[in-house]
Amino acid sequence: MSLPDFLAPAVPPSRQPVPRRGRTSLRRLWPSDTPAVRAFFLRLDSETRASRFMAAVGDRMAADYAERVTVMSGMVVGIFVGDTLRALGELRPLGPGPSRVRRAEVALTVEPGFRRAGLGALLLRRLVEAARNRGIAELCLRCLPHNVAMRRLIMGFGAQMRLEEGESEGTIRLARATPLSLWQEGVEAALDFQLAVAALPLSIKLPRAA
Repeated sequence: MSLPDFLAPAVPPSRQPVPRRGRTSLRRLWPSDTPAVRAFFLRLDSETRASRFMAAVGDRMAADYAERVTVMSGMVVGIFVGDTLRALGELRPLGPGPSRVRRAEVALTVEPGFRRAGLGALLLRRLVEAARNRGIAELCLRCLPHNVAMRRLIMGFGAQMRLEEGESEGTIRLARATPLSLWQEGVEAALDFQLAVAALPLSIKLPRAA
């Protein structure tokens, strides 16, 4: 899914590096994207990793997790700036809650230097659509209490927030899928496939016709 050219975050240069401009695309990630996912997690600083995993995580654990991201149950989407993965969103199924409705959890990670540009909102919007099309009624997202930007983002999607055991948790209640939402995801899936194929290394040879 192609998006407008990336705009550098509106923050002082002394606070964060200004990324180079490049073509931006949002698409689903597959096992072939594992090297990009691994590089993404290894670039994250300790604070960003702690926000994602709710605990301190070293390079070894980050790399091990990256190897499993695209093969775990659920769905993963990413935003590339140029050819580099800069933001990643995960949709993971949860067991039914007290209300016995189908639930899933979302995790969003945006690389420092690429924040405050709406990338988190793009990821969340895509995952909200995917969740409702899969019959998910409640979408949960956890973050540290001091992560004001994340709390503001999910509240903008109608989340009800609560503080529990030192974590902030938001719950977004989703509407049912419609023929239009299902059709739209089908179109996006076709575009995802085209972009993923285009990103494959040129060294991978397709079999010749007999």
